[in-house]
Amino acid sequence: MTSFTENVIKVIQSIPSGNVMTYGQIARAAGSPRAARQVVRILHSMSEKYHLPWHRVINSKGEIGFNDDEMFITQKMMLEEEGIKFTSKKSISLDEFQWKMDYHDLI
Repeated sequence: MTSFTENVIKVIQSIPSGNVMTYGQIARAAGSPRAARQVVRILHSMSEKYHLPWHRVINSKGEIGFNDDEMFITQKMMLEEEGIKFTSKKSISLDEFQWKMDYHDLI
């Protein structure tokens, strides 16, 4: 496993309940600011193995990225159960719910 992948896993595991991070924000925190798509791949392939809170990761617009209705509904329900409020059908206020971690403490 690459150090970037290890860092991404650490960052995602650290997102507290009731907060979200964006793919790009995670990529920056893990040391590769332009690797947001790689974060998507890591989430897809390693969420189950590492028990990642995948539902706390959204896109830079503050939206759930799934086009699949079942996955969209699952993610939205999980976020709402943690107290996250949606401003529209699929949007979250990043100002209110985005976790602004201190990257140097984690990695």
